[in-house]
Amino acid sequence: MAWRIPVLVILAIILASATYIIGEWQQAIVTQFGQPIRTVREPGLYWKVPILHTVTVFDKRVLAADTGGAEYLTLDKKRLLIDHVSRWEIVDPLQFYRTVRDERGAIARLDDIITARLRQEVAKEIFKEIIREKRETIMQAVTTAARELSAPFGIRVIDVRVKRADLPTEVQASVFARMQAERQRIALRYRAEGEEKGREIRAKADKEREIILAKAYQESQGLRGAGDAEATAVTGQAFGRDANFYGFVRRLETYERVFSPETTIVLRPDSDLLRYLNSPRDRR
Repeated sequence: MAWRIPVLVILAIILASATYIIGEWQQAIVTQFGQPIRTVREPGLYWKVPILHTVTVFDKRVLAADTGGAEYLTLDKKRLLIDHVSRWEIVDPLQFYRTVRDERGAIARLDDIITARLRQEVAKEIFKEIIREKRETIMQAVTTAARELSAPFGIRVIDVRVKRADLPTEVQASVFARMQAERQRIALRYRAEGEEKGREIRAKADKEREIILAKAYQESQGLRGAGDAEATAVTGQAFGRDANFYGFVRRLETYERVFSPETTIVLRPDSDLLRYLNSPRDRR
């Protein structure tokens, strides 16, 4: 009975080498001495001839190719560093195997196709347009061309996108310097316009202030004149009613303003200012 265990082991090894499993996300090519004999697209357990058959499995899912950035020359002779990424899938495993063999070979072919087409599209546009609004148009054209050119390899390109578009490192410093100078020039222009506008506003305010002051002065002078006229009229009426009493009151007011304990005044005895001091009853 001891011979059964080695036999079972040998049978298990033969059975394992005679079967293979294809998952939901996989597809395969079965080759015999390097020549394809069968394409397997559906998942499941399959048989093969040990040693004679070789199974090469490919991914059925969407794959991504992220290559390094390359320099491109725009229509206005500006250098642009673009790093692109592409998404693609294997739609014909047999054609894929015959043309590019594996994913590494496919990525190399795709990179050549996309880079060449991208170089052509970038060369048609100026630098500013690419940065501002032409990027999407360029990538659509590159995607369409790459899809057409990669079809003979059993590949379908889903889309191509720009991951980064920038200036080369040695050019960035000079570009940033020009941008800074441009911003400073714009800032100086805004400051000059602001100062000019400020002068206009201040001049207008000064003019309005002078007009208001002039009107106020005119009104004050008018009111002062009217008040003086009314005071003169009142004074004239009072003087016309009793001139002596008016003169008496005015002299008393003068005494109040002139005479004080700290004041010494030397007058002649017959001075008109002393007439009421000499005779309080005031002779007419």
